[in-house]
Amino acid sequence: MWNELRAHRLMGLGFRRQFPIAGYIVDFACPEKRLVVEVDGSQHGEAGRAGADGARTNRLQQDGWTVLRFWNDEVIRDIDNVCQHIVITAGLAGPI
Repeated sequence: MWNELRAHRLMGLGFRRQFPIAGYIVDFACPEKRLVVEVDGSQHGEAGRAGADGARTNRLQQDGWTVLRFWNDEVIRDIDNVCQHIVITAGLAGPI
């Protein structure tokens, strides 16, 4: 994922990796668009973890961030559609 996002490679969007926001460290953040991208492994599907992730997402949204979550498997198998979803959410129209 970082290979697709780093150095403004994805439609000129400036992402940072392991970025601190509101007491959390998010996987990827585009401060200009207030967009967070989280890539989750299977442990995030566990009941206790899902609640913690929801609270984290709510806090980030309260601070004005849009949070996108993708499964590791989704990133590995379908990176093009993941990137397309990020671009659309960032408000950049058209295919990448």
